[in-house]
Amino acid sequence: MTTLSTVRGRAGSPAARRRRRTGSLLGLAAWLCGIAFFLPVAWMVLTSFHSETDAATNPPSVGAGLSLHGYREFFGATGSGVSPWPPLVNSLTASVVSTLLVLLLAVPAAYALAIKPVRKWSDVLFFFLSTKMLPLVAGLLPVYLVAQNTGMLDSIWLLVILYTSMNLPIAVWMMRSFLAEVPVEMLEAASIDGAGLATTLTRIVAPVAMPGIAATALISFIFSWNELLFARVLTGVVAGTSPVFLTGLVTSQGLFLAKVCAAATVISLPVLIAGFAAQDKLVQGLSLGAVK
Repeated sequence: MTTLSTVRGRAGSPAARRRRRTGSLLGLAAWLCGIAFFLPVAWMVLTSFHSETDAATNPPSVGAGLSLHGYREFFGATGSGVSPWPPLVNSLTASVVSTLLVLLLAVPAAYALAIKPVRKWSDVLFFFLSTKMLPLVAGLLPVYLVAQNTGMLDSIWLLVILYTSMNLPIAVWMMRSFLAEVPVEMLEAASIDGAGLATTLTRIVAPVAMPGIAATALISFIFSWNELLFARVLTGVVAGTSPVFLTGLVTSQGLFLAKVCAAATVISLPVLIAGFAAQDKLVQGLSLGAVK
């Protein structure tokens, strides 16, 4: 029987002290990395509340007075510039619709790979993942020519199709890991009760794998919202998205830092809100199936 003195002796051993020291150093390193990633975002938000004069000072003025001039300029309240609402609506439409299509296609495909007996399922997964190995710029010209010949240039539905095809491989890969954790007994019981594929997916698989579905949806939404290359080349006035609008703020007249930082802050808000809203499901979903 382990005595209290033995436990204290083990806790004070050199190996235990090294483990505590290593844990403390790793924790400190994690905090430093988090602060290093957070500081540019915090500086962007702070600069967005400065006037253009204070934002352009070198070195930057941290204690400068706060102002909403950058946000008024961004939203067009001063009567100058282009309205940001159409690009924001385009980004929201393309991101939400493509994410829904990705889930609609990825969940049945991942279900077949994870639960149903499919020959050489690892080769299928590798094929899905290999489509992400092609650089996006390599497929830009063929996609442009196809869009030009089909009359889909400057169309939001072209972006929906592209974003769905771009995010589908990683979604299938992620969902396969999540669905592999669904208890087989539940599926067998549903099959005995006469449940079909649609009923099994909606009433059995979806509730159990909801954290994984939420994580996949959030990542697909973020990738779609932040995409710039195809949106910049394939869209114009009608279907331009928020990142394209943001690049248009850099003009020959100069770089107005307060307005640019205000625009970047507003454009980042949907992703941040979605991330905080699904934070618990995101962490649970990303850790689901990570360690057997």
